[in-house]
Amino acid sequence: MTTTADRMAAAYFDAIELLCRVTPKGWYAERGTARGAVTHARIATLNAAYDTAREPDLGSLDEMAGEVGRQAAHWSIMVRGDAGDEVAGLAARHGLLERSDLPLLACTAGDIRYGAGAAQRKLVRQVDAGESDLYTEALTQGFEAPEDAFGPLMGGGVLDAGPVTGYLAEESGRTTGTGLGIHTAGVVGVFNIAVVPSARGRGLGRAITETVLCDGVAAGADAAYLHASAMGRPLYESMGFRLVENWTVFTAR
Repeated sequence: MTTTADRMAAAYFDAIELLCRVTPKGWYAERGTARGAVTHARIATLNAAYDTAREPDLGSLDEMAGEVGRQAAHWSIMVRGDAGDEVAGLAARHGLLERSDLPLLACTAGDIRYGAGAAQRKLVRQVDAGESDLYTEALTQGFEAPEDAFGPLMGGGVLDAGPVTGYLAEESGRTTGTGLGIHTAGVVGVFNIAVVPSARGRGLGRAITETVLCDGVAAGADAAYLHASAMGRPLYESMGFRLVENWTVFTAR
């Protein structure tokens, strides 16, 4: 029987494969249940060796880790659930000693609780590949990331790919936030929710997230998922999202 966690995880893995295939310098490979995904962003979780099963194939995961590590300076190993000693040892052999949790949250379309005001929602609009540079700049500012941290990730035709929809929030002619929806396996994945520091605390993150969800549901999604940071999790839980599975990520210190 397929659980909610299985379904959301499968949709996420489909989304990552899609992103790697459409981003300009992306690389993707499969070996058994192990996967390798490289976007060449300078963010470890965007270059990952991971396993789609709850019980990882350690041999294939080890091989995939070698492939990803050769291609990306910033990368990670990711597994579903609480990683055991064998996975931790595998990660350590590849120099990945920092361990962290990555909560996977999900919500059915009927359980989404909308609360953003109409005025805030009107600040959010869809963007296409013609504005990929503007999108990347806003994404970088919203996450307070180093310049060029996202590299070519959102370039090329990413924002024109059918299952992908990008969003910008703008106030008084100034870009203040980003969002991204990826529609795979009948659900919508919520990514890149970021608000520039000067615009935080006014409900803009909620407005962007709700726009991604509304458009996803209108396109036929019956559920949504996301990976939540500690800062963002209370917002998402207030919107109806609940933890369905916790993942483990290993990165370099």
